[in-house]
Amino acid sequence: MLRAAALRVTRPRVAVLGAVLAHPHADTDSIIGAVRRDLPEVSHQAVYDVLRALTAAGLVRRIQPPGSVARYESRIGDNHHHVVCRSCGLIADVDCAAGEAPCLTASDDHGFSIDEAEVVYRGLCPDCSTTRSS
Repeated sequence: MLRAAALRVTRPRVAVLGAVLAHPHADTDSIIGAVRRDLPEVSHQAVYDVLRALTAAGLVRRIQPPGSVARYESRIGDNHHHVVCRSCGLIADVDCAAGEAPCLTASDDHGFSIDEAEVVYRGLCPDCSTTRSS
């Protein structure tokens, strides 16, 4: 994947990409923790730099739901959305609301050529719903 994106293959890049693939919607601290299990000497800055490079190369997507820190996912190339638990912060993917990207038609596009829509659904995940009703 790295070579196909014209990125040099390095241990930190492989480790960070592996962490994002293994932990969808992980925040930077979680990714650093996962990477340090394999590369204990890797710095915070190195992980931030790799995440920036992977995002710029289109290998990962950076999302930041309202009220949340930045998170990274490997599901790219489609215009999917997210559902976020108001209680525990769990995030899950939701396919397009309807039709092809950008999934939604703006009531007024203000002359823009829209190619993406970002929707965040909020509610309680099954575990938090069960806890709250107990």
